[in-house]
Amino acid sequence: MDLNINSFVMQAKTFYGLEEVLAQELRQLGATNVHIKNRAVEFQGDLGFLYKANYSLRCALKILVPIYKFKANNDTIFEKYISKFNWENYFFNSQTFAIDSTVYSEEFKHSQYIMLKMKDAIVDRFRNKFGKRPNIDAKHPDIKFHLHISNNDITISLDSSGDALFKRGYRSTFFEAPINEVLAAGLLHLAGWEGKGNFLDPMCGSGTLLIEAAMIALNIPPQLHRKRFSFENWKNFDLNLFNKIKETRLNRIKDFNGKIVGFDIDKKAVETALKNVKSADLTDFIEIYQKDFFTTQKELFPTLLIFNPPYNERLNIEQDNFYQSIGNTLKTSYKNTLAWFITSDLEAYKKIGLRPSRKIKLFNGKLECRFFNYDIYEGSKKNNHNG
Repeated sequence: MDLNINSFVMQAKTFYGLEEVLAQELRQLGATNVHIKNRAVEFQGDLGFLYKANYSLRCALKILVPIYKFKANNDTIFEKYISKFNWENYFFNSQTFAIDSTVYSEEFKHSQYIMLKMKDAIVDRFRNKFGKRPNIDAKHPDIKFHLHISNNDITISLDSSGDALFKRGYRSTFFEAPINEVLAAGLLHLAGWEGKGNFLDPMCGSGTLLIEAAMIALNIPPQLHRKRFSFENWKNFDLNLFNKIKETRLNRIKDFNGKIVGFDIDKKAVETALKNVKSADLTDFIEIYQKDFFTTQKELFPTLLIFNPPYNERLNIEQDNFYQSIGNTLKTSYKNTLAWFITSDLEAYKKIGLRPSRKIKLFNGKLECRFFNYDIYEGSKKNNHNG
């Protein structure tokens, strides 16, 4: 497939439960023929749109460009197709490459073995044609291919992103198991955060939700701090076009008049979050305090509250009491608040003591989670008009 044509099909990968959010992002960016798949969204655009999507999408894990499709039901047929493809159209023998794979097939049960077959066939083609072969670099390849096998349907794509797009480049330090940046952005989108009003994360950990909330509020491109994309190593890379797209996106950064605030009971978490906020150049827009959420009162009106409660080992308290305390604090101290939290404890809502307005099924990696929404009203719903 020729990547220089006016429009070609691409696929943006995401987490389960964020497909519709990602599709909405793509439509707003200007993608055409947007189709939702399982943990992915298919769309069309040109080379410039590929650059823009990588630079601008908050809820995409990576963007693949399918370049070769065929059917094979054994290794021999697979190798035959790989050997006859024009790999030299896509990269030079002086460049390094790597392959990753997703395999759902009875015919091809061992993904490592079939990736080795593909690698050998590509290397042999270059050696036979040019007398020199490209090298493999599993960690930092110039060119990255993705092999997808579903039964006997084979799709090979160019990975335009390289490192996964959740690696924003602003995280300078870690505290325990931080929430994935793409998932954090997805939660903010699902909760309706657009940078209007105020935002509070009362158990902020490493500060990821705070940083993503600020980047949305200010319309800062999520990949502003990223050093490189894989498409920059492609034969057809257009640096002038990429620079124009970056400049256009940076010109859309806007002012934000609300407050973005984080609490954490743990001093080390607060220190970690402050370092990450500084690394993201957002110190002027995010406030972080060492506080116990259960002893706080609502200070900002209106406030959207989103958090990722820590595991009970960190707080050294019993989990049922912990969730009950969340419910009590919301009821008594955060009236007229839209509150959301994500947890892998699928029964957590029963311990909160409040009825959730929404429950959204999500996955954090392989971990099944629920994103719970609570509308905390003072008095009856019909008398409440303040968010």
